[in-house]
Amino acid sequence: MARNPYFDILFEPVRIGPVTTKNRFYQVPHCSGMGYKMPNTLAGMRGMKAEGGWGVVHTEYCSIHPTSDDTPYPHGRIWDDADIAAHALMVEKVHEHGALAGIQLWHGGASVANLHSREAPMGAESGRAVYNDPVQSRIVNKSDIKEIRRWHVAAARRAKAAGFDIICVYATHDFLIQSFLSSKRNFRSDEYGGSVENRVRLLRELIEEAKNAVGDTCAVVVRFCADDGYARANAIRDGSVPQVEEQKEMLSILAELPDLWDLTVSDYSLEMGASRFVKEASLENYVSYVKSITSKPVVCVGRFTSPNTMVAQVKSGIVDLIGAARPSIADPFLPNKINEGREDEIRECIGCNICYAHDNRGAPIRCTQNPTMGEEWRRDWHPEKIGPKKSDDEILIVGAGPAGMEAAVSLGKRGYHVYLAEARRELGGRVSTESMLPTLSEWNRVYEYRIVQLEKLNNVEVYRESKTTVDDILEMGSPHVVIATGASWRKDGFGLYNSRPIYPPLSSNGIYTPDDIIDGHYPAGSVMIFDDDHYYMGSVIAEKLIEQGCRVDFVSTNSNAAAWTRHTVEQERIQARLINLGINIIPSRNLKAFDGNRVTLECVYTGSEEEMQVDGLVMITARVPNDDLYYELESQADALSAAGIKSLVRIGDCLAPGTIASAVFSGHKFAREFDEPDPGDVPFKSERNVLGL
Repeated sequence: MARNPYFDILFEPVRIGPVTTKNRFYQVPHCSGMGYKMPNTLAGMRGMKAEGGWGVVHTEYCSIHPTSDDTPYPHGRIWDDADIAAHALMVEKVHEHGALAGIQLWHGGASVANLHSREAPMGAESGRAVYNDPVQSRIVNKSDIKEIRRWHVAAARRAKAAGFDIICVYATHDFLIQSFLSSKRNFRSDEYGGSVENRVRLLRELIEEAKNAVGDTCAVVVRFCADDGYARANAIRDGSVPQVEEQKEMLSILAELPDLWDLTVSDYSLEMGASRFVKEASLENYVSYVKSITSKPVVCVGRFTSPNTMVAQVKSGIVDLIGAARPSIADPFLPNKINEGREDEIRECIGCNICYAHDNRGAPIRCTQNPTMGEEWRRDWHPEKIGPKKSDDEILIVGAGPAGMEAAVSLGKRGYHVYLAEARRELGGRVSTESMLPTLSEWNRVYEYRIVQLEKLNNVEVYRESKTTVDDILEMGSPHVVIATGASWRKDGFGLYNSRPIYPPLSSNGIYTPDDIIDGHYPAGSVMIFDDDHYYMGSVIAEKLIEQGCRVDFVSTNSNAAAWTRHTVEQERIQARLINLGINIIPSRNLKAFDGNRVTLECVYTGSEEEMQVDGLVMITARVPNDDLYYELESQADALSAAGIKSLVRIGDCLAPGTIASAVFSGHKFAREFDEPDPGDVPFKSERNVLGL
């Protein structure tokens, strides 16, 4: 298909110093959870972005020296010449497809504890406590500044040797350079402190020295915070106007020095905002002033998935390039799809932040929408290509939730004839119902994308409102049967804290689960939520009950509401929202008993008990697989054989309840491996340290 002419502007080349990007699609530096320990995995992932049409593809943050060590978080590294080869591998993969390769040079300053290198943290100020560790920093002295400048130049030269086209000076996100820029951090009395001109001195020196060292062939760009880095002033959180006066002054001093400005904001829960709270193009009010100060190209993120929004950002003069991290993870081929007139095939980021959550836990990133993310090298998975069928066998999939739909789409693309049976009228399973809860509407993209794909596959037959029984399956006689019937929330108290059902058993009278609330069965009056799940569900159910006029107490076995969402950068916003809704949060309490009206809570630390009267209790603890159909079939081996059924498997939540991303991955993995040779005990390639090096 031909490209829509309205989108032509997105495919114009842009000059960035001595290099030119072929289009306006700019994958900004973003974490990968792979870092220096997984160079092949990392190169495969970044190379796929380039193949998908991104004009610029960056690394994550790359440490320039052992005094910048973010262990256990997996960061990039360019400490010495031995690190060049790993980066060259990524550059080669990016250059294969005509994209520019960029590297972000990083010193963590007082924000890292140097747990691996065991070097003392250091920053613009003295005594600052390092985030999350009982460690304080030392002040950077004049000798240190000379060394930092030397390390930075050496890293830039290594980056050039590796073949990078763009060198990014990282001056934001509370790391070393930003601590010099900020009047809230920098209390120095020398030429690096005090006035704005003094506080930008180190950044100026790093830019100038990088340009002198590599600027003949490499662009030198700056990642810069467009608002007051420590004001936490954003319209979403507190209704205030962004504070940008000092940033304007800094930009005026440095305006024409770098080859490009890559803009961020101080509140990471806004910049990396989950879709529950932050929508597309959310940074516009923070960065719109920048192009009036500099003639250099400007790039900024905004979880851009709509080509129309992208065009509007460029035409209105907000940015010159469309910055993206999460949208490039959800669909590495987003630029190519726009270029080819296939906008309806874009896997739009849903803003769940499951990608960042795994990097935040020291693991490779993954994606709810894109099950191939991180698997490009180790499993040889491609987001747009899948191997052809190996037989003419038909497959019956029972359940059209995220796992069942993904399996049907992927098997259909391989060429298999697939029957997809769904008991409900709507496809999507848990995603179609959960996306109707407060703030989760963008999660519907998971099933909407797959519905579009199913409609294009004539070899996949979809049967709605088809509750499938054992007899139905035996009568149909499809050679392969896949059970993808999801899971249901438990009522017995089993969860993270309670490793077995609560005893004595809870009264069934007055107990609800999220399934009940989703189906429209609401308690009335005073309602207690018992959250021993700690992810998003408790908070959205609480908000739904407030909408229904209930008074809500939110009890958690953790010290915070929705504690796991600290990994998705939304816990603080969730807790603030619950408080603002008038919800009473009761932390660090376990549910001990419920008789239908009276709840007994127990402190998880002291065991002290308290009682509360409630009209209803909503249990959000754990889920149990809906696997009765599977086990009924499994118990009838002779009948399966007589019906010509060769295989019976479970996928998704029916196999093991988990995240939506896990369910999609399960369905995709089944489709990839179906009819293929046994991959063995280790079904993927592993990165290995070579002894002696």
